[in-house]
Amino acid sequence: MTLAPPPAQVGDGPLELIRFIGLEPGPRLIVTGAVHGNETCGPNAIDRVVADLRAGGLALARGEVTFLPICNRRAYRQGTREGTRNLNRDLRDKPVPQDYEDRVGNALCRLLRAHDVLLDVHSFKGEGPPFVFFGPQDNRGPLEPFAHAGAEAALAACLGVEVAMHGWLPAYEKLHAGRARLGLPALAPTEGHGTTEYMRFTGGYGVTLECGRHDDPASVDVGERAIHTALAQLGLIDAPAPAPCVRRLIRLDDVILRESDGDRLEGEWRTGDAVAAGAVFARREDGTPVAAPRDGFLVFPDPRAEIGKGMTYFAVASERAIPGLAAP
Repeated sequence: MTLAPPPAQVGDGPLELIRFIGLEPGPRLIVTGAVHGNETCGPNAIDRVVADLRAGGLALARGEVTFLPICNRRAYRQGTREGTRNLNRDLRDKPVPQDYEDRVGNALCRLLRAHDVLLDVHSFKGEGPPFVFFGPQDNRGPLEPFAHAGAEAALAACLGVEVAMHGWLPAYEKLHAGRARLGLPALAPTEGHGTTEYMRFTGGYGVTLECGRHDDPASVDVGERAIHTALAQLGLIDAPAPAPCVRRLIRLDDVILRESDGDRLEGEWRTGDAVAAGAVFARREDGTPVAAPRDGFLVFPDPRAEIGKGMTYFAVASERAIPGLAAP
């Protein structure tokens, strides 16, 4: 088994790609890792699959697959989430790049435009089950118009994790509104846009797979299995269609901002933890309780969030249906 190079051996650039092209036509998949530099499960899962393809244990029958194991090489070398800033925020073409992430982002955007489907492999710092993020239903609205909801949901449903979430950009719009209410500096309108949002903007589709805790060896197994099932789901390899395995579908509904230094979460929370209507999960600096407005879940709880950032997102059971899981 090969492993991604140690951070000390990685420079800031150029980006390194590994591409396999089948001998029959088919979709063009791109698999990315280390958009955040401290999330090493992506590079290591990709390296396992690349080794299988090179050794002949896995054969690409049709289409193309491009692997970008390390997107943010500076952050990966530093062992930090970010190099200069968060690469997975405000991702768009920038004709006049201002920082390292802008330059990487321009290269990444070119790559995404050249593909049909994205699997972006991540991990997280807290406890909780692996999960997959996917996008909106088909729509022509101004926030995130989309035309591939069925195919994207089918991909999300088969990646080997039991929890799926959607609703990222509508929740992020509430973050913008909350910052305005607090009189904080406005963020870029595209601040909530990352790899999958850009992929949908270009006419493709994509999902973000959160494989588990950063330092859990099992997260690499989750990523490797997901890449295999994505190849099968898209018909790039000759393999049975993977079965859907999502058992819980969640929609982000709101974001609870840290408004002052004394705001705090109450208790220990993990992404996906259920919270009952009326249950207090945070308090403001003056002691005012923050309670769940209805039965729901906490997502991305962050006790160290900066003022104007989310202490946690509040989510609810989704009204949508995806393969293998009917609407409630």
